[in-house]
Amino acid sequence: MSIYILSIAFSVLFLVAVLELVRRQRLKEQYSLLWILFGVLLLVVSFNVHFLERVAEWLDVKYAPALLFLFGLLFCFAFILHLTLVVSKLTGQVLRLSQELAIMKGKHREGEGGTL
Repeated sequence: MSIYILSIAFSVLFLVAVLELVRRQRLKEQYSLLWILFGVLLLVVSFNVHFLERVAEWLDVKYAPALLFLFGLLFCFAFILHLTLVVSKLTGQVLRLSQELAIMKGKHREGEGGTL
């Protein structure tokens, strides 16, 4: 079995899995778009062997299918960076909401104590 056939099969299964996760509402649409884009890109590159071989020659890569793994790895790094940014933003929002809630509870307790 050729690495290209394996890559095509993986791409199709990957796209089906992502679409199924979106259909079951286990994956939000905003994140699924990146995964669908990655799956389609991998599928196109897997089908277009000559393009992949030209890019491998241009980058001086001896084994062209290794580029598929390189592109996948780079995508994963980029996506992990994106998720880290999202988590950082959400952490800041949770901290701010916690502080606001503590302030509101403090004011509420002061209001109860003042009326007694």
